[in-house]
Amino acid sequence: MSRPLFPILLFCLQVSFDDVQIFIQKLNVKTGKHYRLPTEAEWEYACRAGVDLNKYCGGDNGGAVAWNMDNSDFTTHLVGQKQANGFGLYDMSGNVWEWTQDCWHDNFQGAPVDGSAWLAAGQANCDRVGRGGSRFNLDWDVRSSSRYGYASSYRLEIQGFRLAHD
Repeated sequence: MSRPLFPILLFCLQVSFDDVQIFIQKLNVKTGKHYRLPTEAEWEYACRAGVDLNKYCGGDNGGAVAWNMDNSDFTTHLVGQKQANGFGLYDMSGNVWEWTQDCWHDNFQGAPVDGSAWLAAGQANCDRVGRGGSRFNLDWDVRSSSRYGYASSYRLEIQGFRLAHD
């Protein structure tokens, strides 16, 4: 990765991508630092803790690392109650979908190879990528590779975000 990634988890429910952008602008002004949403590539790297083989963010046992339909009672849980991944990050699988900076593409053909965000050429707006699955998803949908495209104005109670700090 060309940029350092320092993930910070913020569970803000029913927050749109557009809401997150406003929050980040205000946070950056207030702190004098540079926070942002991670790119999709950075999110997956952080999730997998640099290991390609993990089925979930933290290992192959979904119940140990993820809140999903089978174990969540359909409620959001406090961070840190499940096992962390190899980087010490919690709840990257399940609990809430997490926004990334990237625009939605059906596959990775043509994706940037430097870890930067893949935006839509010539488009002011695009569907944005959510990663990780949520407490309402089946085990299959909270895997390391789970992703979904949402309109940038879309607010769901199962949508949140994690910030990166350069």
